[in-house]
Amino acid sequence: MRFSLVDQILELEKGKSIKAIKNLSLAEEYLQDHFPGFAVMPGVLMVESIVQAGAWLMRYTNDFEYSTVLLKQTKGIRFNSFVTPGKQLQVSLNVHKWEENLCTLKVTSEVEGETAVSGRIVLEQFNLRDKNPSMAENDAERIKDLQTQFKQLWKPSQQMTS
Repeated sequence: MRFSLVDQILELEKGKSIKAIKNLSLAEEYLQDHFPGFAVMPGVLMVESIVQAGAWLMRYTNDFEYSTVLLKQTKGIRFNSFVTPGKQLQVSLNVHKWEENLCTLKVTSEVEGETAVSGRIVLEQFNLRDKNPSMAENDAERIKDLQTQFKQLWKPSQQMTS
């Protein structure tokens, strides 16, 4: 099962920032157990939504050079509000520091104008072939799949400009 926790990329500036949304539906399977009678998006999945948005920014910035982007560290993550079915989580990430394959991002997210999660994350990008040369084909397949997904999430011609 794939957890795609970014439904649309609203704004994207190479090497600088991304703004994306996750629409929470009652149909999401994990809500059946979290929590019965008071369905809310688990905090770990709110963070995963942020990580996925940051990964799209890194991939786009580097023209999909790397097959893998993973969460390396969280810093000062604060949870301030719930995301309930029918609501939209809007995540905004700004590059704070980018050194080689590590990117530190300042994160804010909102639900109906209220801060939901804030803090910083550090993401690491790499190719599987760097650790195991026989994985080069896996990298190529993964990158192709990611490029297809990205085209569904980011449609700059349809984005509103200010």
